[in-house]
Amino acid sequence: MGIVPLERALQLAADVDLDLVEVAPMARPPVCKLMDFGKFKYESALKAREARRNQQQTVIKEMKLRPKIDPHDYETKKGHVVRFLKAGDKVKVTIMFRGREQSRPELGFRLLRRLSEEISDLGFVEASPKQDGRNMIMVLAPHRATKAAAAATVAANARPPREPREGDGAEAPQAAGADTTAE
Repeated sequence: MGIVPLERALQLAADVDLDLVEVAPMARPPVCKLMDFGKFKYESALKAREARRNQQQTVIKEMKLRPKIDPHDYETKKGHVVRFLKAGDKVKVTIMFRGREQSRPELGFRLLRRLSEEISDLGFVEASPKQDGRNMIMVLAPHRATKAAAAATVAANARPPREPREGDGAEAPQAAGADTTAE
């Protein structure tokens, strides 16, 4: 329509039974459209809902350790961390200190550094180790290639249900005691 005075634009909107909606208020002059505002709000809500549905949910798994963990227990916990990273999940590793262990935070740092070096091929340290009261926390995240491979594996395993075949036991169930003869 070009540049039109406000009164004329409002009159045009009233004539065709639509709303005058300002779409670019910062432009000079401001840009407006003639549209059904209720329909516009509904469509934008649908787009926002669809965007939320397609958004990837980040899952954070937690693994708790102690500074004086036994070597076999450490290997078991490391195996869990490896499994979580291969699945494409982030892992929050927490070291819990009790009593006099709190005066030796370097034990926790050493343990977390060792874990991060051993799993460096699967993930990286997203949040470096930091003391949080009685606990020391570090967050590990999978590499992008690992995450993509995990998503492809999940997609490959999600097969559609197969069609029932004759004699498969998939026929419609009959009510108990129902008469099956037709007259």
